[in-house]
Amino acid sequence: KAVKPTGVRPSIYIVRAGERSKSMSALHDVLAFFERRNIDRAGVVIAVGGGTVGDLAGFAASVWLRGIRLVSVPTTLLAMVDSSIGGKTGINGTRSKNAIGTFWPPSAVVADMECLETLPATAYRDAFAEVVKYGVAMDRGIFDLLRVERPQLLEGDPRALQRVVFRSVTAKALVVARDERERGPRAILNYGHTAGHALEAATGFRVSHGRAVAFGMRVAARIALSLELCGPRLVQAQDELLAAYGLPDRSPAADPDRVLAAIEHDKKARRGRVAWVMPRRLGHAEPGHVVPSGVVRRMVRKALA
Repeated sequence: KAVKPTGVRPSIYIVRAGERSKSMSALHDVLAFFERRNIDRAGVVIAVGGGTVGDLAGFAASVWLRGIRLVSVPTTLLAMVDSSIGGKTGINGTRSKNAIGTFWPPSAVVADMECLETLPATAYRDAFAEVVKYGVAMDRGIFDLLRVERPQLLEGDPRALQRVVFRSVTAKALVVARDERERGPRAILNYGHTAGHALEAATGFRVSHGRAVAFGMRVAARIALSLELCGPRLVQAQDELLAAYGLPDRSPAADPDRVLAAIEHDKKARRGRVAWVMPRRLGHAEPGHVVPSGVVRRMVRKALA
């Protein structure tokens, strides 16, 4: 409706909901659609939806005719605070999440808080795992904001939401501006994602991304505690905040061996060595830690027990 008055006649392609749409076959279908519609280099892909739509549409835009413009219109809280920012696109491999993709920054990102009014309650709460990540790993102010404004945020108060989205986007954008291609500082954004992505892959993406990241943050914090990189108060504070946003410490139904195998195939590994992001204090984490395999096995098995 917003585009029609401009005289532009958009071609609409609908993507099935869920991580399973981030596949080679789904990418083939989108590119075939572009070809049927004769999308040329003046074309623009407008990705309206959550993270799955943004990742798939962004990847398609980046490879069609060697790259056409992309505009992201995130309609979920998770996409607003995370996946729509930073230029990463991609689909899943057979064993790893987001293993196939490109860096293709959108020309614009348009986030409308009114889109969140129809978001299911579970999807809304799951998104706060990524916001807690920013608070624990990068910005103590976000952690405090989540604690103080919890009632308003859980009720979907627009002003509180705008503050959280703005702080989250700012935190991520500042890191991405320093390291767009993830060769250094940007790795801090992977806090909670090493074990989290492994859980998603090991369960066939039946566990939502938000709950998987919450699981991954709990694993990472306990590893850091066991290695004396952080104190027990950080672990407790993180656990309490995750639980306060409906991300309880319940063991997901997953095979520990599959999760551990998926960790070994982490796409951010270098020369076969997985680099973990370890929290040191609230608002500050360090990337690049190589953790003994025995510690990883023990903590993952304990988290899934």
